[in-house]
Amino acid sequence: MLPDAAPVLPDAEYVVLSSRLIPGMDGGYTIATLTRARQLAAAGVADGAGPQLLTFDPGTAADHAAHRQTFVEQGALVDPSRMRNLFDEAVAPGGGAADWLRAAADAAVSPDPDVEYRVLADAEGRPFAALPVIPGNPDWHLTEEPVLVYDAAGEVAGALHGFRGLYRAWLEKVTAAFGDRLIVVICESRQLGELIADWSDPRVRILHPIHTMHVEAPYTPDAPMNTLWTRWFRLTDRFDAVIWPTTTQRDDVVARFGEPARHVVVPNPIAPVTGRDDLREDGLVVVLGRLAPGKRIDQAIRAFLAADVPDARMEIWGGGPEEGRLRALIEELGAGDRVLLAGYTDSPGTVLDRASLIVTATAYEGQPLSIVEALLHGAPVVSYDARYGIRDVLEQGGGVLVPSGDVDALGVAIRDLLTDPDRLAALSAEAPSVAAAWSPQRSLDALTAVIASVAERPSRRV
Repeated sequence: MLPDAAPVLPDAEYVVLSSRLIPGMDGGYTIATLTRARQLAAAGVADGAGPQLLTFDPGTAADHAAHRQTFVEQGALVDPSRMRNLFDEAVAPGGGAADWLRAAADAAVSPDPDVEYRVLADAEGRPFAALPVIPGNPDWHLTEEPVLVYDAAGEVAGALHGFRGLYRAWLEKVTAAFGDRLIVVICESRQLGELIADWSDPRVRILHPIHTMHVEAPYTPDAPMNTLWTRWFRLTDRFDAVIWPTTTQRDDVVARFGEPARHVVVPNPIAPVTGRDDLREDGLVVVLGRLAPGKRIDQAIRAFLAADVPDARMEIWGGGPEEGRLRALIEELGAGDRVLLAGYTDSPGTVLDRASLIVTATAYEGQPLSIVEALLHGAPVVSYDARYGIRDVLEQGGGVLVPSGDVDALGVAIRDLLTDPDRLAALSAEAPSVAAAWSPQRSLDALTAVIASVAERPSRRV
């Protein structure tokens, strides 16, 4: 019996929407978004150039050019001309707003005189648009305050209805060039998702990946959600598919909200690596990541010291707001000879190759990229069983899960592995095969199947 044929990407125009893509910012979100775009390029989208990458942050054209160049140098961007920004394209060569922006503006709309505006100017200092400033409001993107549009003389020529009007005007300008072709939109940002949930163009299919935890403390499936998530869940049935990075999170969402939306799983891909087992250092326990409160690195330190394994030492790699507090804790515990705050590293792969063991005490995750990366380097992981993604990986092997927040159990697991070299070696040996479930090819196959499926159906918004 012949195996089922692999799904094939539909012949379509592909567009990826991201609020911003800036080197060194937004961690796994930026990495996952660019990786997905590279996947599509490798699969033949636009003859290998990849999807249009549309960003919406109001930086300068020089900033955006620098971002593109950095991503190219990092190997994260295939064709820099495909990474476009709304505000770069909103400027007319002779001054003022571009023709498409002026055409979308309504001369009858006037701003509230009590609203503060941020005026955007081109490289010569000529204004082309002004954005309403909504301080301290996480829902700024939903404002109905007008976005002002300037003519070549520097005068206000009209306005659009909030950021929704601005963003939609650009999307309609971009997609007008596609004729009657199918348009697959991959919306990577929840804020953008809210603003395009009523985009009723029959050519458009919207796939909406999610990158983060959707609940707040105590991070259980029925825990509270903030206003943004609550409002967003009311819109999920308008997307042609909602993509979750792990099965556990998808299942929790369906159990809580039912399935009026089409919830699917596409793991975020992680490129294979060539590990260096010859660099492995006996007794080296590593914590690698941002020094932020939610990572609970203080608990990892306490668990390591409680394990009390002779000749073992801990290196903590990363930077962040908790650095001062962690340094004080290490001094208070008299652990400076065993626990090192090593700072930021440009070579995380080398750190993982050196580690005998990785420890994660995080309170929550959105996607298990760091866990999978550790396993690819043959470094077993001891982790709290925290949502989301960690269990999806470590239940298959390569590490040990303990109850979230149980410092004693975390310490016991560290001691058990460091004092059992045979078991540690076995976990290290199986780790890369466990990580293979998150390979680019498996991720692409899952993404292709979802795209092919939604392409066969009419838009949910028509």
